[in-house]
This record gives sequence, C-alpha cells and structure tokens, in this order.
Amino acid sequence: FRQLHCASRLTRTMCWLGLELVMLIRPLSWGPAAACNPRCLHGGLCLGNGTCLCSKGYEGELCQHATCYPKCKNGGECLRPGKCRCPPGYGGRYCHKVSCEGGCQNGGECISVNGVVKCLCASGWTGSRCQEAICPQGCRNNGACVAPGICSCPAGWVGGACHLAVCKLPCQHGGKCIAPNVCRCRLPYSGLQCTKKRKE
Repeated sequence: FRQLHCASRLTRTMCWLGLELVMLIRPLSWGPAAACNPRCLHGGLCLGNGTCLCSKGYEGELCQHATCYPKCKNGGECLRPGKCRCPPGYGGRYCHKVSCEGGCQNGGECISVNGVVKCLCASGWTGSRCQEAICPQGCRNNGACVAPGICSCPAGWVGGACHLAVCKLPCQHGGKCIAPNVCRCRLPYSGLQCTKKRKE
C-alpha cells in the first residue's frame, strides 16, 4: 500500500479512517481535488464516488450539518460544533439550563413548570421577576414597600407601616399627633401644640 498524505486539518483518527476507506475503494481517488458536485462543506474530503468524509463536528451528505455533543437539549439547534442556539426560556452551552428572560431578582429561582418558564420567588418577594417586596402590614400614607416587611415612609410619617405621624413640635397636655405637625387636643386644650386652655 502506498503512503497517504493526510490533510493537516484532519485528526489522526479521521486520517486512519480515510486510509481504511481508500483501501476499500482503492481504485477511486479522494481528497480536496476529487470530484464532488456540490462540494463537501466545512473541510470535508471528497471520496471519488461523490461521497463526503466529514470533519469532526459535522455530518450530512455534504457535511452541511453541525453536530453538538452532548446534543442540544430542549429544542436547541446546533449552530457549529459545541455551540447551540437555545429557544426562549433555556440557556447554557447545551440549552440544559432553564433561563428566565431578564433573570430572577432577590434570590428568586428560574424554574420550568409544564413547559412554562417562570421565577419562583424567595419568601417576602413577588412579581414576574421577584422585583416587588411584600409588606404584609401594608405601607400607609403613600409609603413604599422597599424590602420584605420594610416601608419607606414619606416626610412626616414613621413606623413599620408609615402609620405614625411626626409633629416637629410635640403635642402637649395629652394631645395626639394625628398627621404631620397636626395635634388632636384633649379638652379643654387647643392650638397647634395643645397649649391654649379654654376658659370655662
């Protein structure tokens, strides 16, 4: 048998495979100059009988299809060897990871339930991406829930639910602050700070 020259782009295994094929079909020529019409793609070698010997990572009659190992999962498409295009909701090198668009925030986990991808939120969070905190006590007086159980209160209000008004000047004589800088006075007192006593 004569020595064959193996193209540098072929692996040693493919070169031996080519040698074995040539031994089987000895009278045929092979290589880049052999006649294949249409031509072999992606570095495939033409065996003189119009058949292509594909490079690693490609398959098909003309070596036109990329192969991914392991195969692309969840309906992913192999673009080139080792590179998958994943459908919406999946990611990772082989489309094996569930992926929520925009990601899950605040410790939420992306899960797939009956083919529907969604965020499973950690305790105290809600929303499509777990972006909204839950304040079970509510945030009154235009307060905003900024973390689980924590309200950010507007000026003039304090407390876990923004339910306590702040009076810069304290209410006197048992008066109660009912709104920012507004006192509800006990009889017989009145005025801004409940300091004026009515005469009887």
